[in-house]
Amino acid sequence: MPDSLTTPTGTSDQEVWARLLALHAHVERELALALQRRHGMGLSEFRSLEHLDRAENSELRMQDLADRVNLNQSSVTRLVGRLETAGFAYKDVCPSDKRGVYAVITDDGRERYRAARATYADTLSAALDALAADPDLAPAVQALRAQGATPAVGH
Repeated sequence: MPDSLTTPTGTSDQEVWARLLALHAHVERELALALQRRHGMGLSEFRSLEHLDRAENSELRMQDLADRVNLNQSSVTRLVGRLETAGFAYKDVCPSDKRGVYAVITDDGRERYRAARATYADTLSAALDALAADPDLAPAVQALRAQGATPAVGH
């Protein structure tokens, strides 16, 4: 399968991976700074609220949320605790399985997430635009954007 992120022939997989990691680190840093400055929330908080906002019944099992934001169980428990303290989410016990705990977004959490969405989208676009000007990273940015323009198969 051809790799759409590869650059000129002779470039090793390690070099391509290093460029992709550099792109990712730069974008994540820009997103985190913008969300913290403008909305007082971290990137993990934003992404958790996003997943909860999109979830059926606005709730997810804690383990499902952990998987979606790529955190371990302990870290997501602390994260939901911070969201709970801020009034953006709360924990609820599964009625059919008292061991199951859900994170549920509140109306305030939904408002905070929706207010931050434009900042996230604008910052993401600006960061990718800036990286597209870097000759080493431009092919990766172009490939990522081309993937976004292509409908996913089976979805």
